[in-house]
Amino acid sequence: MDAMMMDSMKSMDMMPGMQAMDMSLMQACMDACSACEQACTICSTQMMDCSPACMNCADMCNTMMRSMMRMQGMTPAVMMSMLDACMAMCQLCMDMCMQHEAHSEVCRMCAAACKACMDACMAMRDSMMVA
Repeated sequence: MDAMMMDSMKSMDMMPGMQAMDMSLMQACMDACSACEQACTICSTQMMDCSPACMNCADMCNTMMRSMMRMQGMTPAVMMSMLDACMAMCQLCMDMCMQHEAHSEVCRMCAAACKACMDACMAMRDSMMVA
């Protein structure tokens, strides 16, 4: 989603309290979720013991990203809960992949993507708490 679409969503008043939301943080969070989904999907094909966590994380990141794109009916409390769930899944996946980082470049890449996604979700969540 580009900046013009984000501005359009904000001006349509699709979500109560959305005017106070930082659209650049939301865009960064969606981008991080997308990158994490891709990295986790690739990592899950290695058939290591981290594969189930990677598949679940990919699904959660996709759901988080899609939820941010369709804001109608989502309250800030629901969005914050989803951000928490996404961060928890990324943490689990990152922890599992870090066990293999010494011998798997793919797991290293996946763990880094999970960390970036957690950071972006936390920044989005923190901005919502201030708003």
